[in-house]
Amino acid sequence: MAADSRGTTPAPPNAGADPLAALASLPGVADAVDSVRKGVDRVYGHRIMRRRSNEVTSEAALRGARGSAALAGADWALEEVRRRTDFGVDGEPRTVGAALRLTAEAGQLLSVWRQSPLRVLARLHLVAASGEAPDETVGRPRLGAEPVDEPLIELALPDADEVAGRLDGLARLLLAGTEAPALVTAAVVHGELLALRPFGSYNGLVARAAERIVLVGSGLDPKSICPAEVGHAELGRAAYVAALGGYASGTPEGVAAWIAHCGRAVDLGSRESTAVCEALQRGAA
Repeated sequence: MAADSRGTTPAPPNAGADPLAALASLPGVADAVDSVRKGVDRVYGHRIMRRRSNEVTSEAALRGARGSAALAGADWALEEVRRRTDFGVDGEPRTVGAALRLTAEAGQLLSVWRQSPLRVLARLHLVAASGEAPDETVGRPRLGAEPVDEPLIELALPDADEVAGRLDGLARLLLAGTEAPALVTAAVVHGELLALRPFGSYNGLVARAAERIVLVGSGLDPKSICPAEVGHAELGRAAYVAALGGYASGTPEGVAAWIAHCGRAVDLGSRESTAVCEALQRGAA
């Protein structure tokens, strides 16, 4: 969870041994969880999923990568992402390429995530930044005063020692297991990684890929057809940053608002894939 101004992690009321589950009792969170479940069930119940689910998964991956890249400053049209192959250069093409690679990689890391979330985060950063950042900084949390390139996020940057401690705490929470709804766990993982910005670059892309891994690995979205990244992009960068600020405040209201924001993003991702199913059914996709 996000730290307060003293650098400590405020525990929710009655957190007990499962602080993530306690977040489900925050105002508005149960409604967000219920809405997400209904939206996901609606997509999975679509008749097209019985015979063409692989196509829906592939399209959701492409659209999710486009959305994540848009939030990182490379807001390309979907058809531009679909047709382009030159992602090795600097600037926006590099960002879009990193988002596409992360989306593909995330699906291969579910079993590893259950054993070592920190190993998966290191792998995600390696996939995103390989060949661009100095080799010694790729795939590991930043040390000392190493800089962070994350222009979208203007929150105060925790120092390297705090980052290490909070990453370890997050990993221990995840490995201990939780009764929290998948949306709550995914939102906390996403928010904590953005608040910490543990790597020198691509923290937003990594955080959104980690959110996707939690949603898929939890069983909420096992076929990865409800891309939250689409919804985050549709809601807009300003709303994304504002909601993250609430999470980083550590207040119950702020954390609840962030979870609800992530819920709306998943809802919108579900609607996107429902539209894809409808298009496939009409023969328009």
